[in-house]
Amino acid sequence: MNMETLELVLRVLLVLDALALIGLVLLQQGRGASMGAAFGSGASATMFGSVGASGFLTRLTTYLAVGFFVLTFALAWSAKARNEAALDLSLPKAVAPAAELEVPAAESEVPVAPGESASDAAEVPEAP
Repeated sequence: MNMETLELVLRVLLVLDALALIGLVLLQQGRGASMGAAFGSGASATMFGSVGASGFLTRLTTYLAVGFFVLTFALAWSAKARNEAALDLSLPKAVAPAAELEVPAAESEVPVAPGESASDAAEVPEAP
């Protein structure tokens, strides 16, 4: 499986995980919403019993949140690996070490302006 396919699968799983996480958070009741159930407002007839689905939904939300972070880190790792591979392709390879490079001689074929001697052109002026 190449890197592009892996990233596509991870992105699809991340979107599905995010949508499931949003749905589960919206399904859960707030902390104050269970106050009516304490006084017998018909919560005993629910599918999950009188306690409701708070334990199950909370646990499932926790697992989905952990999965979301794991998928996010996996996508970050794959993007880093893809970037390193692209950098390896774009950088030129060294032809020769710096010690083997030829250094031009001190007296090179540098043109001299008319009216100056070669010794004047070789002198570098000092900064004030």
